[in-house]
Amino acid sequence: MKNIIITGASRGIGFELIQLFAKNGHNVLAISRNTEPIKALNIKNITCLSIDLSIDSDIEKVSNFVTENWKDIDILINNAGRLANKPFLETSSKDFLAVYKVNVFAVAELTRQLIPYLKKSSHVVTISSMGGIQGSMKFPGLAAYSSSKGAVITLSELLAEEYKESGISFNVLALGAVQTEMLEEAFPGYKAPTSALEMASYIYDFGLNGNKHFNGKVIQVSSKTP
Repeated sequence: MKNIIITGASRGIGFELIQLFAKNGHNVLAISRNTEPIKALNIKNITCLSIDLSIDSDIEKVSNFVTENWKDIDILINNAGRLANKPFLETSSKDFLAVYKVNVFAVAELTRQLIPYLKKSSHVVTISSMGGIQGSMKFPGLAAYSSSKGAVITLSELLAEEYKESGISFNVLALGAVQTEMLEEAFPGYKAPTSALEMASYIYDFGLNGNKHFNGKVIQVSSKTP
């Protein structure tokens, strides 16, 4: 039984992930601003915390929970994301900041606060996007989102180097299009080739086993570019 923390847990990939881990006997801390869908599952080994990841003081609730209940963490999956789809000329610094607060700064702050609870063999998996991969096809309107996803790739590579002697592994999964609520909101009517459950199943296995083979790596999880 492992202790798993997953952000962005109330819908999409995160919602499927918390169920996969919990139903396979692991302890899950599910993090989302909206906890109602998580509570409705009524799965005893899922604990949910209502947290706004753009607020550092909210993030402290996670480390407080671990201190009081778990003591250590086996897997942290940075899955939460914010997407803004608008032309670059209409994308303000405020828009960039709102996206970066969730997609980059929160990943850094949550990881920083939880480092003391990670141990040898712990695995930090950050969900990025093919849009953050250099050389991949880019889509107009996603300047803030795709650049933020490139930033967390570099962040994870740096953390893997800084903590390589500790036995903690840091890896990134750069996903192609997945049929989620966030995708539908950004691109109404677009149909992705992969369902949220299909991708969650892949991430589930990678979270448990990927650190046996990878550290500081970016795995492109897409059959095309992107």
